[in-house]
Amino acid sequence: MDDRQTRDLTEKQKIYWKKNTRLIQGLMVIWALVSYVAAIVLAVPFHNISFFGLPLAFWFAQQGSILVFIVLIWYYAKRMDTLDKEFGAREVILSDQSTGKEVSH
Repeated sequence: MDDRQTRDLTEKQKIYWKKNTRLIQGLMVIWALVSYVAAIVLAVPFHNISFFGLPLAFWFAQQGSILVFIVLIWYYAKRMDTLDKEFGAREVILSDQSTGKEVSH
């Protein structure tokens, strides 16, 4: 979002956008911790811990980070639904007059 777009937003929209970006940042930190820290940085200490018969670091690298990512996506969608309701945001469907197709925004 550039400066002109930021200036054109109402205070309510700025708060909505700030909560949205804060949520994304928090979820990205969790994803990075699981994907990089647990699977790579802590690979040696986690190698001796068994989880479902596999070394914990291997599990994080091969399955855990993917499962955590899916959970994060689900949580983001649920949280954004709540945030949309809180701020009265709704999806707008526009039609492209040149093609006649509907475009969601």
